[in-house]
Amino acid sequence: MSMPTLLSQHIVRRPQRIALLQHIAEQGSITRAAKSAGLSYKAAWDAIDELNNLAEKPLVERVVGGKGGGGAKLSSEGERVLRLYQKLQALQAQVLEAAEEASDLDLLGRLMLRTSARNQLHGKVSTIETQGHNDRVRLELAEGLSIDAQITHDSTLRLDLQTGTEVVALIKAGWLDVLGSEDDATPGHNCLEGIIEEILDAEDGPCEVRISLPNGQTLCALAEPWHLRSRELIAGKQVRAQFSPSNVLLGTPL
Repeated sequence: MSMPTLLSQHIVRRPQRIALLQHIAEQGSITRAAKSAGLSYKAAWDAIDELNNLAEKPLVERVVGGKGGGGAKLSSEGERVLRLYQKLQALQAQVLEAAEEASDLDLLGRLMLRTSARNQLHGKVSTIETQGHNDRVRLELAEGLSIDAQITHDSTLRLDLQTGTEVVALIKAGWLDVLGSEDDATPGHNCLEGIIEEILDAEDGPCEVRISLPNGQTLCALAEPWHLRSRELIAGKQVRAQFSPSNVLLGTPL
């Protein structure tokens, strides 16, 4: 299976994150790989989550009982992507030499999209349902999961969306509600089940909750400590992440 176009473009645009794969392969530990790459442990996992979410198959797998904490290894897909990155390194010098002047690279940099949204999920459009001035776009994620996005019909046309179009769904962490077993989901909202992978406490404010989905993708949500305690939500417990289709932003390659 060929690698998704969106991941291929991510490799070209943000090779420094792909370089983290090489450190993981060498170190066998997220903690040591992050240190070797000059990243914090949190920044390393943010990068891994983003890569895993853009790929059809996870690139990095946890290893239970790894030495040094945060044991991890590359999956076979991760090893393949790493080989591609190494080829890219060889081509990078040629690209820099081909640029006629420094402003050429500055221009390319301004055209590349970056986003503050913590959740970036790769998917394909499966259906588009017109609802007045809006369209409800269903996205098929990896391993059969799906979510809905509500966008204007003009946006559907501008993005040239149709069945099979590859997109990235952008969802800010603060737009996700973490639901316990006693909480009712809101009708019409997206609701994905997963396992709490990790809870990162904040000194002042909501906790960051990393939720591992069955398809290997990861969601990041924000929840108040009292909310988690009242529902006995801790790492390893099953949980649901809810968010409105109107809070799903869609992006396509330029």
